[in-house]
This record gives sequence, C-alpha cells and structure tokens, in this order.
Amino acid sequence: MSLLQLHRFSLDNGLRVVLRPVRGVPAVGVSVHYDVGFRSEPEGRTGFAHLFEHLMSQGSGNVQGMEHGTLIEAAGGSAGGSTHHDYTDYYQAVPSAALEQVLFLEADRMRGPRLTAESLRMQTEIVKEEIRSNVLNRPYGGFPWTVLPGILYRTHPNAHNGYGEFSDLEQTTVDECEQFFGQYYVPANALLTVVGDIDVPAAEELVRRHFDDVPGGVRPVPVRLDEPRPVATREGTCRDPHAALPAVAVGYRLPDPRTELDSYLAHMVLATTLTRWESSRLKRQLIHQGRLAVAVSASCGFFGPLEARAPDTFVTAVTHPTTTPTDRILEVLDGTLADLGARGPSEDELARATGWLAATSLRRNDDLLARTRAVGAFELLHGRAELVDELPDRLRAVTPVQVAEAAAGLRPDSRAVLTLLTGPRTVHT
Repeated sequence: MSLLQLHRFSLDNGLRVVLRPVRGVPAVGVSVHYDVGFRSEPEGRTGFAHLFEHLMSQGSGNVQGMEHGTLIEAAGGSAGGSTHHDYTDYYQAVPSAALEQVLFLEADRMRGPRLTAESLRMQTEIVKEEIRSNVLNRPYGGFPWTVLPGILYRTHPNAHNGYGEFSDLEQTTVDECEQFFGQYYVPANALLTVVGDIDVPAAEELVRRHFDDVPGGVRPVPVRLDEPRPVATREGTCRDPHAALPAVAVGYRLPDPRTELDSYLAHMVLATTLTRWESSRLKRQLIHQGRLAVAVSASCGFFGPLEARAPDTFVTAVTHPTTTPTDRILEVLDGTLADLGARGPSEDELARATGWLAATSLRRNDDLLARTRAVGAFELLHGRAELVDELPDRLRAVTPVQVAEAAAGLRPDSRAVLTLLTGPRTVHT
C-alpha cells in the first residue's frame, strides 16, 4: 500500500475523525470506535458492554434489524463488531463507491439503535450461548483471560470477567440499555476512521453531511483504572471439567504503552523470545529438554499487544502433565527470566524476534480492514494513530538492554499465578 498523510478534525458535536488516504486500493475501510469496553461496566452488570455490541446490530431509526450487515454485503463488503477492555468498535470494508452508504448507516445507529424487550431477550440468549461455546463447554475455554484478571487486579474495572455472569446478563433491562447508550454511545465519546481510496476534502464533506446533526452528548468521565502493583505473589485456582491436563498461567503488569512505549515494545520482544519458536527458551526448557510441559505461550495483553490502556498484562501460560508440579514450572520460568535479565538475549535471538514482530505488523496492516481498525484503536487508546506505520521500525530498534530490563522486571513478588486443575468447574481467588 502507498500511504499518505493522516488528516484529523473534529465536529461541533465532539466526534473525532481520522482520514487516511491509501493509493492503489479501490476500497475503503470505515470504523467507529466508542470509548467503552469491559472495564466500563458497572458492578452487577458484567458482560454489559459485549451484550450492547450485539444490540447495536438490531436496527436503527432508518434501518431494520440486521439490515446494516445485509446492505454492506449487498454492496460487496464485509462488516463486524468487537468488544475489548477499553473500546467497542464497529467496522466495514466496502468498494470505494459505497463510502457514503456506510457513513449513512453508522450515523443512523449513532443516533440510536432499536432497543426493544424482544431484541434484548434474543441477544442475551445469543451472548449466553457464545459463552457456553467459547468458555463453559470448551477445554481451557476462557483460560486465562476470564479468570486471571481477578487474581492480578483488585478493582472491579480491572478484575471482573468481561464475558459476564448469566445472572447479570439476564437482569438487564431496556431502560438500562437506553441509559448505557446515552452515556457512552455519543459522538463526544466516539472516533470515526476512514482509510483507503478517498479524496480527503470530499470524504470530509461526506462525514460532515451525515454526522454533523447527530446530538453530541457529554463525554463521560473516564473509568479509573489505576491501582497499586502487587507486592507479593497472588494465587488462585480454577477447575475445568473439559481439560485433559492441568495448566498454570502467570500474569505480570506491563508498562504503560502511552508513557513507556519503548519498554512495552521490549516486553513484546521478550514474549517472542520466550515462546514463539520450538527452539525458544521456555519451549526448549519446558517441553523439549525437561519434558515438563506440552504447550507454552507468552504474550502481551489478553487480546494482543497494544489493545488496552494501562494496566495491561504480560501473560505466560503452560499446559503440563499431572506429574509436573506447578512449583517446578515456576522455577523454570523464574530461572529463564533471571538469565535473560542478567545477560539479555543473544544477537541472533534479538534479530529473529524483532524481525518477526516487524514483519508480522507489516503483513497484518496490509489488510485494509485491519489497518483501519488499528488506526482507530491506536488513536483512541494511545493518542497516536501514527503508531500503525511507526511500529515496525520501533520494534526493530529494541535493544538487548531493554529486553534484559523487561525480563528483570517480571519478578515473583509482583505477579499472579492461576492454577487450572481438571474437575467440576470452580474458581477460588
């Protein structure tokens, strides 16, 4: 893709807009990111943000239920939505000629979705079935992201299960949905992104035509996310009736990507160095040499790197035979981190990890829809849509010293350890 400059502007109603022309692509991507996610949910209404994502597809003032997606498909495009810790996004990619239709559809549901008792009942059942399919009836379903936050963190926004409890979902009312929409789904709390084959002045005129008269509302007070780091190991246990083998997940706090981006990127390189290849350090020691485990992974963020505000989580997960004690897994993990903290990665390890991460970033954002969503997410979360283009070079610039510092910072006295056992489903924190 041949990229041009970012163009930013805001409407009088508070809607922020980012336009990004791309040469040689006869299509456009459009996303709307609302600054509301799992961590915005009130106590007693876990799963609300995800449920509301479903409700936003049930029609709006001039669009019938489910018609939004049907119209996008008829235009030769695709559409979807997703809920994350700190945002909910709605996105579509269409041929260039369909840009105005997409803007009309997004503006129409920004004015207000069709919220009825029947659509709420139906979508509640769909979300519950999704939880059954992805968590309750699947081996290692939701492990560790639905449980580990409740061990590592102490405040409700950071600690609760974003998928939600059935009892909370079932008690949700239409009035609560209308209040939630009025609080969070307003232009003042949204970011519109358009990427692709656009003429900037013409695209801006279309945006203003369709969004200028949407009532702006008041941008809500941000949910307070800051909390002290652990000063000792925090431990918890869960049981999974479908799991064939036990597992352990270890969570650590990551640096704030908004103020400590280089340190965050060093943790991405560290995670790659630890487990990306069969010859990686943790896989070699836990699987191939020690035969202590059957699967090992390390990652930044429960939904991927840079997909959340601080606090975010560095996660290592290990599935192991019943004959391997959890303490032995932790011993190898701590020893590996200590060695990397003292010596840093080798030249080959660093080159391989940074090269792979940079190439992966470039490949992912060759996809128009992925780039559109990334531009919106990085602008909303970190204030820098430019990171989409800067990330490959910044990853390549990570040094051995930075990786060593990242490893040294993952200490046993500042982490959470979640042990998964086989048997009837329970959670103890």
